[in-house]
Amino acid sequence: MSRRQESRRIPEFNSVEEEAEFWDTHDTTEFENEFRPVKVRFAQNLSEGLTIRLDPETLSKLRQKAHEQGIGPSTLIRMWVMEHLRSEEPRSA
Repeated sequence: MSRRQESRRIPEFNSVEEEAEFWDTHDTTEFENEFRPVKVRFAQNLSEGLTIRLDPETLSKLRQKAHEQGIGPSTLIRMWVMEHLRSEEPRSA
């Protein structure tokens, strides 16, 4: 039985660094049986911009959080704003 045909499990990771180290030494094809399709939503009509000013310490923290998630700071802020606005919407009974 080849490595691709073996039933392998992706382990649980304690940190992003541990997961990165794992994927540096493994091929995703070894775990094809664990992957499932996902629905992806893309933002529509991002044609307007908004400028905000942040102090250097806040901006540094924002950049670090975004880096940890593998996204840019603008994307992270856009996600936070959308999450907050959704949480403020009246819930259907």
